[in-house]
Amino acid sequence: MTTTSDLLGTDDPHEAERRARMALARLTDPLLAGAYQEIAGFGHVEAVVRLLSGSSSIKGRAATRVAHFDLEADLRATRWSASRVIVPGDDEWPDALDELERPPHCLWLRGSGRLDELTERGVAVVGARGATAYGEHVASEIGFGLTAARAVVVSGAAYGIDGAAHRGALAAEGPTVAALACGIDRAYPLVHSQLLVDIADGGVVLTEAPPGTAPLRSRFLARNRMIAALSRGTVVVEAGLRSGSLNTARWAGELHRPVMAVPGPVTSASSAGAHELLRETDAVLVTGADDVLEQVGRMGEHLVPLRRSPERPQDALDPEEFAVWEALSRSRTSDATKVSLSAGLELIRAQTLLATLEARGLAEHDGRGWLRV
Repeated sequence: MTTTSDLLGTDDPHEAERRARMALARLTDPLLAGAYQEIAGFGHVEAVVRLLSGSSSIKGRAATRVAHFDLEADLRATRWSASRVIVPGDDEWPDALDELERPPHCLWLRGSGRLDELTERGVAVVGARGATAYGEHVASEIGFGLTAARAVVVSGAAYGIDGAAHRGALAAEGPTVAALACGIDRAYPLVHSQLLVDIADGGVVLTEAPPGTAPLRSRFLARNRMIAALSRGTVVVEAGLRSGSLNTARWAGELHRPVMAVPGPVTSASSAGAHELLRETDAVLVTGADDVLEQVGRMGEHLVPLRRSPERPQDALDPEEFAVWEALSRSRTSDATKVSLSAGLELIRAQTLLATLEARGLAEHDGRGWLRV
């Protein structure tokens, strides 16, 4: 009789759980309802035993993958890619992932950072792959500002906004977290190979996909839920109406995390999705890292002062003083009578106020008449 130890290659209960979860990650698609129902009924280890023995209720592609399943190959690929696998119960497993209705079975990680510690300060910065120069600039500035304030940028290492946010974080010499939709041994997009190396040096690159997995569309949508869950809030910098980053924002909303969006030109299709978020949801408009920090921080932290235009000397004038000051010209002199008529004041009052303005450096008499300074 084949035992669990024979199937999973270990007698250690926690290691058996880890390997069972790796097996389910290989054999089932992300978010497959049938897999989570089977796990709820039998647990991960028994769910794998049933799947491999042909007695599982999980059907479809999972059943056909059993014939090609090779756990030892996945264990070797994990070692060769210098990665590690974490599961619930490990110290590095972020508790925030357990808030998902269908959390990942396990995670492959590469990098020197500790995922649980980094994501306690995580902020998702996401957006369009086909970003404009404006969008990339804003994403980079937000990434830099968040990192300088000891927050950790979480994104997807894709073209456009994701890459700009990661680079901004790295420019601030801080860690950042990248969630992939492919295997840990693959770089996607390929042009970001060095970026992923830089992220792993101090931060973490992660995925729920087994080694060798291609970046399919369904995996990007599943990956988005992890970005949202690993962050205290999600910022959409630039997004079209069909952008995947809007899916990340929806996940964040379902998890009751703050959702934010950066406005762009009303004529830009690249910002139409961000504008829709602001118009149709509870998303908060943000324009920089300070605004983001105010939303994700604890109450009273990172409060942003009310923005005002620079204060001018004339702003301190009372209504009568301002009326006299406004009656003056910088280029044409006026006598006190003309000023009093323009300001609607008695002549003696206008003369008194002109002297007051002169004392404040806001008016002067050049021998011919009064001028505004």
